[in-house]
Amino acid sequence: MTLERARELIALQISLGTGYNRNAVTLILAEVGRNHGQQAVDNLIAEMNLEQIFGITQGRQYH
Repeated sequence: MTLERARELIALQISLGTGYNRNAVTLILAEVGRNHGQQAVDNLIAEMNLEQIFGITQGRQYH
């Protein structure tokens, strides 16, 4: 998965905004981590404000 596609999918999950969408975002982050590494995951979390929206924190590995 490209980082651009990950951004698109995360944006969709944010727009839907339920607890189930948090789970979907963690799956997306896991895929990003496998393909691009932890730094890319942390960058997405910060860029898309996922800590405030879903309580997803930087530094945690999602796999």
